[in-house]
Amino acid sequence: MTNYNIRVATKRDCPRLLELIVELAIYERAPDEVTVTLEAFEEAGFGNKPVWKAFVAEDNEVVVGFALYYIRYSTWKGQRLYLEDLIVTEDYRGKGLGKLLFDRIVTETRELNLSGMVWQVLDWNEPAINFYNKYGATIEDGWLNASLSREQILNK
Repeated sequence: MTNYNIRVATKRDCPRLLELIVELAIYERAPDEVTVTLEAFEEAGFGNKPVWKAFVAEDNEVVVGFALYYIRYSTWKGQRLYLEDLIVTEDYRGKGLGKLLFDRIVTETRELNLSGMVWQVLDWNEPAINFYNKYGATIEDGWLNASLSREQILNK
């Protein structure tokens, strides 16, 4: 059995993380939705005001998955970890890497003494829903995602 390594992401991981983000977008049937540039992604994670952190899963020093998160504030619950993306590249799925990454995020939430963690899952993504159900996750009905793009904001 391979011994995988879970570690904190560094700036040098960003090109590979972006490749995995595109892979996730393709899996989620939204390949054209990834518009962030590598420079903007690096700045957001490692610039003067970083807004995200991540853990990466490695096999022989090759990043094969990651869990990217940030801290958000809920007026109802207080500070919570928001898991933005959890992805394991297709060839490594089913080998326990998703569990290792998710467990590391749960540990991070506990270590930061946050009030909990939240994330989204597509309603058709049964493998992900089944994975989260193993943790006893609450998957809510009734909330719809809303957003404004940069262009929409600039045109208001």
